[in-house]
Amino acid sequence: MSAKEYLSGRKRPTSKPRQGTRTALYLRVSTADQKPDLQYDGLRGYAARAGLEVVQDYCDVAVSGRREGRPQLNALMAAARNQEIDCVLVWKFDRFARSTRHLLVALEEFDHLGVRFVSVQDQIDTDSPMGRAMFTIIGAMAELESSLISERVTAGMRAAQVRGRHLGRPATSQRIVSEIEALATSTDLSIRAIQKRIASRASRGIVGEITKRARAALPSAL
Repeated sequence: MSAKEYLSGRKRPTSKPRQGTRTALYLRVSTADQKPDLQYDGLRGYAARAGLEVVQDYCDVAVSGRREGRPQLNALMAAARNQEIDCVLVWKFDRFARSTRHLLVALEEFDHLGVRFVSVQDQIDTDSPMGRAMFTIIGAMAELESSLISERVTAGMRAAQVRGRHLGRPATSQRIVSEIEALATSTDLSIRAIQKRIASRASRGIVGEITKRARAALPSAL
């Protein structure tokens, strides 16, 4: 199968599948040089042994696992939401999800839609008692991961404050503030136009705040 076929997704011509067996394969390789053959053969073999009928293959090529935009993964999720499949089959969690949190969100959606999820190498099947238990564990891990990140960010901010470091966006210089105020009070330029006049040396939000404040302070016309 060519890379082009994988990128576009391939519909498998089959007879009408049995109820509950319509299965989609999801594969991902990080570079164009890598071949998804190992994943594909393993998933196809598992489907045959489990009595699942593969109705669609989805494979993202040369796409990082961290990247938000994965067209074939998006297409797979759309197929699940449209009730076109009953089961999603992947080789490993890390071929499917960007993070623990992403995995949990996807599993929660599959659970809501009544779609079975199987990770062959991780030996996880959400139709089994062990798979359901793992679903709960993954949820706890995602919550712990979020909590740890939050604690690290808070600790880092406190350490920076102790050392006298300024946190957040750098302060806008008084010179730029004065330029914005002058343009705001002497012209009827839009916020976008004022930002352009100052060569985008301040964000649109900052320009908007200063402009509104300056114009609000103008004396009302009699």
